[in-house]
Amino acid sequence: MSRYLYLVRHGEQVDAEFGLPDGPLSDRGREQADRIADRLGSISFDAAYTSPLQRAIETAEVITERLEVQPATPSALLMDCIPSGPEPDMPPAFEAFFGGVTEEEIAAGQAQMTDALGEWFTPSREDRHELLITHNFVIAWFVREVFGASAWRWIGINQANCGLTIIRVRSAKPPVLLTHNDLGHLPAALRTGLPDNHPV
Repeated sequence: MSRYLYLVRHGEQVDAEFGLPDGPLSDRGREQADRIADRLGSISFDAAYTSPLQRAIETAEVITERLEVQPATPSALLMDCIPSGPEPDMPPAFEAFFGGVTEEEIAAGQAQMTDALGEWFTPSREDRHELLITHNFVIAWFVREVFGASAWRWIGINQANCGLTIIRVRSAKPPVLLTHNDLGHLPAALRTGLPDNHPV
């Protein structure tokens, strides 16, 4: 039996370029959410969960209303966070990222991700399809976990707004990554959220 996790990063936020911690979706963000909802239309979801931040909740509302499924359950385990801190084998180029991050934030993120993996990487006794609307770093941590990579590896894994990542959690074998950051449902003009000059 398998547990399929459909991980979706929230849509573009209004004025996200100004570094606001949270806010509503932009018009483009709502269109991104519409497109991912269409993409997921053939899936019969057993459950949906969302980060409690506004941009994720609004993305979840668009998707669940379009798919006519139960509203997503907010979960603090899907909050935006810093999953880990600097590691000895981490390339020096990533050190600047942690300049403004406190030890308390790192500890909280580590604890959150430990609990999140315990929640969603536990095998199911029957096939299940679960939708998780969350944030870039959370999805990156899940993908890193699939490969058993060093803790710092999440830093270089990026997910566009309303990109689709699917992970299969199996009962007797390690989890597998079925797709990562799939943007086939988004035209070029709607592909946002990746680092500058990233080819899409």
